[in-house]
Amino acid sequence: MDLLLDATHKAEHRHFWFRGFRRFVRPLLARAVRDVAAPIVLDCGCGTGANLTLLSAFGRAYGCDLAWTGLSHAHGAGWRNVVRASVAALPFPDAAFDLVTSFDVLYCLAPEDERAAASEMYRALRPGGRALVNVPAFEILRGDHSVLSDEVRRYTRRSLGAVLTRAGFTIERMTYTNMSLGPILLPVRAYQRLRGLAPEEKANAEIRVPFRPANALLSAILAIEAMIIRCVNLPFGSSVLALARKPGARRRGGRR
Repeated sequence: MDLLLDATHKAEHRHFWFRGFRRFVRPLLARAVRDVAAPIVLDCGCGTGANLTLLSAFGRAYGCDLAWTGLSHAHGAGWRNVVRASVAALPFPDAAFDLVTSFDVLYCLAPEDERAAASEMYRALRPGGRALVNVPAFEILRGDHSVLSDEVRRYTRRSLGAVLTRAGFTIERMTYTNMSLGPILLPVRAYQRLRGLAPEEKANAEIRVPFRPANALLSAILAIEAMIIRCVNLPFGSSVLALARKPGARRRGGRR
C-alpha cells in the first residue's frame, strides 16, 4: 500500500485516470450538498489528501486514513484536518457530517471491515446526508494494479448496492465509469492474469503518467464520457460510482 500511495502522489494531478475521476464525481458532489449551507465533508480513506482539494470546493473538508505514508503526503501539502483512523471505526460523533466520501477504499477491506465501514459512514452522516462511493469493478479487470492495493474484491452495481443498502442507505444514483477505457483494459488485464500478476515493486506501470500526447488523448476521451454520465448511467466500466442517501429529513440550509 505504501508503494501505491507514493506512486499515486506522483501521478494524481496529471494522470488521465485521476483527471477523469474528478470530472465524474464533481457533478455528484454538487448534487449531494446543493441544499446545504456550509456543508461539512469527510473523506473516509483520504490517502495522500489530494481529493481534499476537490472536496473543499463543496464544504469544509476533513479526512482520515490508516496509512502514515498517505497522511505524511497530506500534511506536506498543508492539510491539517486529517487524522489517523480506520474507516471501520471513525473517531467522529454521530451525525457530524453532511457528506461522506469513500474513493477506492472498500475494495481492499476484509469483509467484516467493509460492512463496518459502510455502517460507520451511515452513522457519521446527518439524516438526509449523502455518501459518495467509488470502487473498482468486475473481476475480469483484476490485474497488476490489484497487487499494489492489496485488492480483496471488485464490485458490480448489484454488489455495491447491497453493501450500501444493508448499512441503511437509499441509492440515488449508480453508474459504471471509465467504459471508454474498456477496449484497452480488457486485453491488458487478461494478459496480466495469464502471465501471472507482477510483484509489488513492478506493479505500478498503470499509475505512471503516460507520454503527454497519450495522456492528453485519454483525458479528452474521459472528459467526453463524463459529459455523457451527467445524463445516463453506463452499463460497463472499470469503476462503480454510487451516490447514496441516509433517510431522514435534512434541515433546509443545513448546519451553520
